Amino acid sequence: MAEAKMLTRQYPPSVAAAAEGRRSFGAGRVGLSGNLVGFSTGSRRMSRHHRNGLVTASMRTPFKIQTSDFGSSDGPLELEKSQSLYEFMSPNGHTSGEKRKTKIICTIGPCTNTREMIWKLAEAGMDVARLNMSHGDHESHKKTIDFVKEYNAQSNDKVIAIMLDTKGPEVRSGDVPQPIFLKEGQEFSFTIKRGVSSEDTVNVNYDDFVNDVEVGDTLLVDGGMMSLAVKSKTTDVVKCVVIDGGELKSRRHLNVRGKSATLPSITDKDWEDIKFGVDNKVDFYAVSFVKDAKVVHELKDYLKSCHADIHVVVKIESADSIPNLQSIISASDGAMVARGDLGAELPIEEVPLLQEEIIRRCRNMKKPVIVATNMLESMINHPTPTRAEVSDIAIAVREGTDAIMLSGETAHGKYPLKAVKVMHTVALRTELTLSNGNARPNLAFSNGIAPPVFPADLEAVHRGQLDQNQMSSMFAFHATIMANTLSTPIIVFTRTGSMAILLSHYRPSSTIFAFTNGERVKQRLALYQGVQPIYMQLSDDAEETFSRALNLLLTRGLLKDGEHVTLVQSGTQPIWRKESTHHIQVLKVRG
Repeated sequence: MAEAKMLTRQYPPSVAAAAEGRRSFGAGRVGLSGNLVGFSTGSRRMSRHHRNGLVTASMRTPFKIQTSDFGSSDGPLELEKSQSLYEFMSPNGHTSGEKRKTKIICTIGPCTNTREMIWKLAEAGMDVARLNMSHGDHESHKKTIDFVKEYNAQSNDKVIAIMLDTKGPEVRSGDVPQPIFLKEGQEFSFTIKRGVSSEDTVNVNYDDFVNDVEVGDTLLVDGGMMSLAVKSKTTDVVKCVVIDGGELKSRRHLNVRGKSATLPSITDKDWEDIKFGVDNKVDFYAVSFVKDAKVVHELKDYLKSCHADIHVVVKIESADSIPNLQSIISASDGAMVARGDLGAELPIEEVPLLQEEIIRRCRNMKKPVIVATNMLESMINHPTPTRAEVSDIAIAVREGTDAIMLSGETAHGKYPLKAVKVMHTVALRTELTLSNGNARPNLAFSNGIAPPVFPADLEAVHRGQLDQNQMSSMFAFHATIMANTLSTPIIVFTRTGSMAILLSHYRPSSTIFAFTNGERVKQRLALYQGVQPIYMQLSDDAEETFSRALNLLLTRGLLKDGEHVTLVQSGTQPIWRKESTHHIQVLKVRG
């Protein structure tokens, strides 16, 4: 261990302001020397001097500052000392080709469930393939799973995760031989008797429908495309008057404005589908109509008993879920803003406010969040989107969603590939404004996420009582500031995915290259904003592993000769380090 030596570095005002507000950000010592930045735990002494609008920070560093040579097929990769904190920032603030960070989920259906279309969707921008269990059977979904796994086995640069979306306790109208046209003012009835279908009556699939509905309620059909007012009811029939007419087709979804059906969130069919997902090793479940945290715990207990490594994403789409939002998200592994049913059960003007609130809560709780439903609905039948749909995508990206989802657009639409390309282009363009615009000056807080250690925690910091999770969060936060300041991509090596997820949570401006030796971890990380997961065996030799990783990125064109990268070594499971130490390094690579 080299003797401790005093190092100084000037910081720009934005970083200085963030540091000044967090004078004791953790029990870490910080050192910057040339091209290396290191963090390690332990006590520290720090002094600051203001000069000409900059802050000079002096820190004691108890670790070696060294350069290494990483070999490649074209010769050694040198880590050069940089002369300036900003010397490698390009004019637009980026050092390599722009990559979309917001992930795209595509629902697979009749128009996309072939091997050829899965390949084309992946190349167009799909990151997650969604299986909608409300449609199709296990045989057709198994075929899709096999196609996705075949693609993943053959692709070096991309991985597609698989999400199984449960049908849930949906109330639907029955089959009709041909569409029934409902006119305003017309009387129309719903019955719980099976097999009934006429011009003025159709059956529903829920036996307690009559008990859940009250006179004066408003029924919404197909997400609000049609609406009816309940005028009276008998033991088996609900009689209505049409408010807004339209074509009633088979198996249309029914909602009661402001109410949720008194059905279990996971039905018998759902349990069969969940077992199918376990057998086929899907990556995520999207659980429909979750009303409380109890159902999440029940599903996780079942998955634990099956030794199934599958994450649970809750769909927020019922009125009953809103009072329990915090506990539901806390129990889950992520959330989906399912705006269709949410806008049917609640006043429609509440939906954008709830979307923003759910995104904020998920990000504060370090959970991935998905915005879904009607994002490019017009492209089911038209080759170009409406301007409102384009704005909708941009708003979701700016609010910080991890992923945006296509439903009917890619399941049964006429232009599935164009829809994916539009979503990709709009998301990428919006992200560029976040990277180059007003977000840039305030590096610490522009992502909307507060630092991981607050004043109330400072006493614990001084006592050296930060737990592993707090320490990892702190390093992810400061690694993000460092990478944003230097405009570098981030490289992280992870066995569990935890550090890559933390880094994603703080939304660095550049890509997070997450190297893992776990296939399941690689699959899961495909959902997280800004993360590009890469499978690679991790050897016991840290420098040899670094060399292979950098060479792989250079070979694939993901890094350029002379580009800088920020390398993070932290997380719940130490790799090549003691559990009590954490490292951030900034490396300049030359082929």
